[in-house]
Amino acid sequence: MLRYAADYRTLLWLLVFAPGLVALQYARPEWVPYLCWLSFYFAISAAVVAHNHQHSPTFKAKPLNEFFATWISLFYGYPTFAWIPTHNLNHHKYVNKPGDATITWRITNRHNYLVAASYFFVSAYYQSVPTSEFLKNTRAKNPARYRGYMAQYAVLYGTHLAMALLAIQLHGLALGLKVYGLTLFFPAIVSLWTVHTFNYDQHAHTDPWSKYDHSRNFVGPVLNFLLFGNGYHTVHHENAGRHWSLNKAAHEEIADKINPVLNQRSLTWYWFKQYVLAAVVPSLGTTQLGRAPFDTGEEKLDLRTAKVGFGESGTNAARV
Repeated sequence: MLRYAADYRTLLWLLVFAPGLVALQYARPEWVPYLCWLSFYFAISAAVVAHNHQHSPTFKAKPLNEFFATWISLFYGYPTFAWIPTHNLNHHKYVNKPGDATITWRITNRHNYLVAASYFFVSAYYQSVPTSEFLKNTRAKNPARYRGYMAQYAVLYGTHLAMALLAIQLHGLALGLKVYGLTLFFPAIVSLWTVHTFNYDQHAHTDPWSKYDHSRNFVGPVLNFLLFGNGYHTVHHENAGRHWSLNKAAHEEIADKINPVLNQRSLTWYWFKQYVLAAVVPSLGTTQLGRAPFDTGEEKLDLRTAKVGFGESGTNAARV
């Protein structure tokens, strides 16, 4: 059934823990203040699983992969197919260079808290371009697949509406909205914001023109356990179809070729140093490595009018 045994933990997280927490908090709303933080974590983990699933499908059977993709979206907060045009076919092709809808330097190449915190809103807006083009092309060339993508929207928003109404029915308007908001709605919002911000931190001030220094890695064992190996970003870009459980070993094979400042042990310490200490002592913050991403050697692009591209990039976008 599963392609890799490591994904038994994926199923435990998404089929048992995440929905179990929602059910428990719906049944015992007085426990929401104590348990909702776990719902936030599992929503963030759902975003990582959505990413992993689109690159390397979890199951051997296509119908199970399609079901799981839709199921993940309930906790992640957005249809999982959207990873295909914006990430698999766009970001992995351009890797923070011109043409990448998720570039970290669209407004400024400064690396500070304000830019990082607002990155989600800017990036999400520009990702709508490849998403719209992808859906338009899919509708014309593969109507059945297009209907499947539209079904993800319907199931996601329909389920969230149903869960909101159920919470209100069980607990009244005020408490019901609190239960729904803290178990599903706000965790999904934070999930979307976090996965965008993590992408920002993995590429801000790296060298997209370099073979090994195009990504920042967070190699601590705790983070990579909690986020299913998502900290090993260099090797992920080198082979996006590799299963997440194999990235640690792949990273260790090339770690000595990566600029040491790009192999961070602790995400928490990195954030504190970059967004708190560097605000007082700028020298503690990152600096641009190598050639800046917008330094193409040609006339600088106008990013407001430049066409965002996407195409085949060697990832497993269509395997789900």
